[in-house]
Amino acid sequence: MKRGDRRDVVRGGGVVALLAARGARTHRRAWAAVFAALALGSLLLGTLGLAAGSAALGHARVERYAGADAVVAGTQSTRYTAKPWGSEARTVRAGLTERVRVPARALDVVREVPGVRAAVADVAFPLTARTTPTARALTGRPWEATRLASASARLSEGRPPTGAREIVVGEGVARAGDRLSIAYGTGSATDTHTYTVTGVSADARRTVHFSRDEAHRLAERAGRAGELDAIGVLADSGVPDDVLRTRVRHALDAAHLRDVSAPHRADDDPAPLRVLTGDARGEAEFLAAAPARMPLLQVLASLASVVVLVGVLVVTSTVAQALRQRARELALLRAVGATPWQLRRAVGREVGRIAVLAAAVGSVGAVPAYLALRALLVGRGAVPEGLELPFPPWLAAAPLGTAGLMVLIAWLTALGCCARAARARPAEALREEEPGRARQLTGCVLLGLGAASAGAGAFQHGAAAAAAASASALTMVIGCALLGPWLARGAMRVLGAPMRRLGVGGRLAASACTANAARLGAAITPVVLVTAFVLVQLAGGATLGHEAAAQARDAARTDVAVSGPGVPYDAVERIRRLPGVAAATAVAHGTVVLPGKELGEPSLERLPVLGVTPRSLARTLDPAVREGSTDGLRPGTVAVGTDRARTLGVRPGDHVQLRFGDGAEARLRVVATYERALALGDFLFSYEELTRHMTAPPPVRVLAALAPGTSPTSLSTAFPGARVERDPVPERVRAEDQALGEVLTAVAVTAIGGFTVIAVLSTLALISVGRGPELRQLRLAGADRRRLRRMLLLESAATATAGLFLGAATAALPLLAFALSAAGRLPWLPPGQGALIVAVVVLTTTSATLLPALGALRGRYPVAAR
Repeated sequence: MKRGDRRDVVRGGGVVALLAARGARTHRRAWAAVFAALALGSLLLGTLGLAAGSAALGHARVERYAGADAVVAGTQSTRYTAKPWGSEARTVRAGLTERVRVPARALDVVREVPGVRAAVADVAFPLTARTTPTARALTGRPWEATRLASASARLSEGRPPTGAREIVVGEGVARAGDRLSIAYGTGSATDTHTYTVTGVSADARRTVHFSRDEAHRLAERAGRAGELDAIGVLADSGVPDDVLRTRVRHALDAAHLRDVSAPHRADDDPAPLRVLTGDARGEAEFLAAAPARMPLLQVLASLASVVVLVGVLVVTSTVAQALRQRARELALLRAVGATPWQLRRAVGREVGRIAVLAAAVGSVGAVPAYLALRALLVGRGAVPEGLELPFPPWLAAAPLGTAGLMVLIAWLTALGCCARAARARPAEALREEEPGRARQLTGCVLLGLGAASAGAGAFQHGAAAAAAASASALTMVIGCALLGPWLARGAMRVLGAPMRRLGVGGRLAASACTANAARLGAAITPVVLVTAFVLVQLAGGATLGHEAAAQARDAARTDVAVSGPGVPYDAVERIRRLPGVAAATAVAHGTVVLPGKELGEPSLERLPVLGVTPRSLARTLDPAVREGSTDGLRPGTVAVGTDRARTLGVRPGDHVQLRFGDGAEARLRVVATYERALALGDFLFSYEELTRHMTAPPPVRVLAALAPGTSPTSLSTAFPGARVERDPVPERVRAEDQALGEVLTAVAVTAIGGFTVIAVLSTLALISVGRGPELRQLRLAGADRRRLRRMLLLESAATATAGLFLGAATAALPLLAFALSAAGRLPWLPPGQGALIVAVVVLTTTSATLLPALGALRGRYPVAAR
């Protein structure tokens, strides 16, 4: 006995510790794959755990109101209450990304609260600074509101504004003493005046500061009479935040004040004014930050569940294959007198040693991996502006919990895999066990459940259809794993005949695959896993994107698009009157919130939508109307996509009830249904209807169709400083979390691909290592190295072909149901991505089959196994 073994016997309790130590040392190759799978699983789960923890702690950045002790703001959320099937009523909430304003009379109420030193009104409104030869879109605010920042705005030159025609601008806009032409107002109420620049602020950025009275006058011209963006509260010295918040809250409630959207809200959607302190103050400035947290958490939770499920499959597969290669060794130990308890304890301790070390390595790498993921999300615009994702030091311990989960999975798998050898009588332990009827029946049931889930997804919409497709794919993959030996036999009945026509190597490969169906089934399972999961993840989004792009191209009838700060709000009417312009349409992008039920549960779905001027719409942006006419689009009406109309059960003349981005509820009459909803959104509004519920009128964008022979230069001449695009990019709506979904889908595909590549490599490598005696026997029987290499290549080709086919077949049913439901077309995948999947599978199976067998093929004569 070696000194290390003797030490293990003394410390670990005798035979169990000795068996575990010798097993781990002797079977290093087998445990290397288990180590890699566990380390990767721990790394991925630790990274997602850190991301979820950081998102849960996330908050809007506090900038504009950093110097205020509290901020009074409107309720930036809407709620909906409904009764699910056979349950009590439940309430769901959704964030609002358009500003909900505060009534101006709340300012006097807040000023009278004990402990309030000052209350400062803040308003913001859009304007355009016209400079030769360009124009800039800026935001106007009162200079007084700079008191609410952590420090008053620093003037690099000049003085604050005091008169009605004095302003302070940001650096690079103008210099002190210059005169600047400012256009403000909306629609036909647009005015232009010249202001004197009295100061330049390094902190102003894209803001123009006016005197208090002038700022409030301009806000009224922008349609915000009697409304404030927020009220900043400065407290007396020594007044705690919680006391201040309580006092202001009670004063507002006593005055029966609610935000300005309250009269237009649903009955079950109250709109009290909020009093924000601490980190919550940033929510009054960065409106998209708070609503983005919940979708981020939901996507991370969904991704984590997929990683856990795939990790369980892969870790189970690698541990099972590592122990299956030692089945005879375990059976021999049982036959020579090892007790079931000793066998289970030895295997559990052996796996535990590997698992703890692998999980620890993965958890250490989770911190830099999370930092890289956060940088990727921010760089791709998947995190909205102003959303802070904190990373306190104590959060770095979160990967330890996910590491423990991976250790538990490996340990339970090891106990399950050696259960048969531990239970068997010593005389029966050396006999191999054939897959039983229970396994076959369970696999068939899971395939049936997966098909049923895919069928149910065909009748769902949006997130429910995607969830059904993912659940169907997962269930069917597990079913294929259980049915692996039978599927392998079926595959060889199809592939065996052509393989036998490829000479001696083909006949050897066909005979080996047919005789070892269980072994082939174990090799096919990870290939099916990677193919099915990656296809579902990639093809689902690619199908929607491809169809949306096709619809956007078909809808485009535009020759030019005019946009930019130099375009006035009434530009669409002026463009229509220009010679050679056949039609013109103003376009605005926005969001609405649709209340309803999803699988019986109440839901609030945020949807991207378009607002358009309806006159001659089909000549600039054709939505493919099926019923009714978009000519009737005006405030109080809406056009609905055909799929959404079918889901809601509405037709032209019926009414739909929804909520705009500022929380206002509206009951709108349907005037038309149209086909191209993936490109143009599920709802089409009049431009006036949508923009009046937005924080500020968006920059004007006008699509114009020109008569034959007309040059776009006339548009450039009519609007100096405007951007005139020839053959513009087709108009298309985009979901707010689309960038987030794209980034995390790429992460999910990479994670699943990494897991399954490890599974394929480890499974095939362990199989090839275990076939060393078989290959040496074949060489002794006369098979040369060239024929054996040909045999192994054909076996890997059979494995890859069967796995790819079964994986594609497994993914086809859920993908077909999802694509027909969501896009109304067959699934689509970019050819490059499909070729990459095939190449990775073929390269992985070939290298994992050939490389471990090189030792048995080396030399002129085979060497006996040591």
